[in-house]
Amino acid sequence: MHSHLAEEIQVGTPLEHRLALAQPEFRALLDRALDGREISVDEGERCLHADGGDLIALIATADAIRKRDVGDDVTYVVNRNLNFTNICFVGCRFCAFARQRWEADAFNQSIEAILAKVQQAVHLGATEICMQGGINPEMPAFTYRDILQAIKGAFPQIHMHAFSPMEIMYGSRRTDMSYRDYLQMLRDAGLGTIPGTAAEILDDEIREILSHKKVDVQTWIDIITTAHDLGIRSTSTVMYGHLETARHVAAHIALIRTLQRQTGGFTEFVPLRFIHDNTELFRQGLVGEPPPKGLYDLRVYATSRLMLQGAIDNLQTSWVKINHELAQLSLEAGCNDFGGTLMEESISREAGADAGEYTTVDEIRALISARGRRPVERTTLYDRREAAHEDTAVDGDGPGRRSGRREVSARPDPHC
Repeated sequence: MHSHLAEEIQVGTPLEHRLALAQPEFRALLDRALDGREISVDEGERCLHADGGDLIALIATADAIRKRDVGDDVTYVVNRNLNFTNICFVGCRFCAFARQRWEADAFNQSIEAILAKVQQAVHLGATEICMQGGINPEMPAFTYRDILQAIKGAFPQIHMHAFSPMEIMYGSRRTDMSYRDYLQMLRDAGLGTIPGTAAEILDDEIREILSHKKVDVQTWIDIITTAHDLGIRSTSTVMYGHLETARHVAAHIALIRTLQRQTGGFTEFVPLRFIHDNTELFRQGLVGEPPPKGLYDLRVYATSRLMLQGAIDNLQTSWVKINHELAQLSLEAGCNDFGGTLMEESISREAGADAGEYTTVDEIRALISARGRRPVERTTLYDRREAAHEDTAVDGDGPGRRSGRREVSARPDPHC
């Protein structure tokens, strides 16, 4: 990443001085955004091409809108990723995690192994289990329900953030249930929210190349909106840096904005950089080297903040995709959430991500504080929590446990 840009972002130059660096036409676009005007797909595409003074002004504008809309707190969640199987028949070309059942490193974890991982996460203070896996053709039809029942039976306090729209589609087909009935069944079994993954780019021509067997755009929309209608909220995501153009990204964000205005069910938006190293897309030459980490990532985050203002307040950075240093810097480009501790993150790691699988609470808080922002623990639904983070035991039960947790007043979520 260009060092002068990083320095410019960090120096605290007044907004007006940064806006003055933009070309007049682009300055007018940014002024409209600062006035709360909707950013169109064309304007979003223009933002995603911003460079030089325009980029500095774009980032400053996103930061100003973030500060106005959500303040200076940076939230995070203590969670554990649980990828319970890597057996999958779908064949996504951007995925290096999936295995065929006969491969030596294929796995399908037992309920006992899953519960042991949840127990470990609870011991470390987790409030959320984020659970997704491969699409295993040999799993019993009601596996997802049975996993939820087992976890919630043993750990009723844990929030289950589980099963992408692709998994919901597959589970509903296996059980011969409608999406609504299937989601109701999972909700009754303990499902709290669902990840808005399997979105990649919501454009069927791109999706056909990425994975021709995967859920199509309309089905993704149907499952997400059905979940929202049932009171099951979700995240929303975009995967960038592969086959897509800037216009695809801008159109994707605009579609997410439209859906949010219809349902109010998205809790956050999470841009996810494509990790290419070990993927079929890269090996077969369908994509080249993605843009270097830095400028394009900041463009995506900043453009997301502009386009989603008034619709989705929470913009999450992804330290596991872009590394800790750039995730820190993205807090100056519109992000207000640092994501989760994860504890285990197999999918990005298999694809070639090198930021690690676990960032402790103390590390996250230090990274946020180093940017002059206030770290605040949250729940999956963005209720605020506060905790003492010293290495003290809770009831003498093991090292590194945290005590003194108390509820604090939360900023109301306008989409609840």
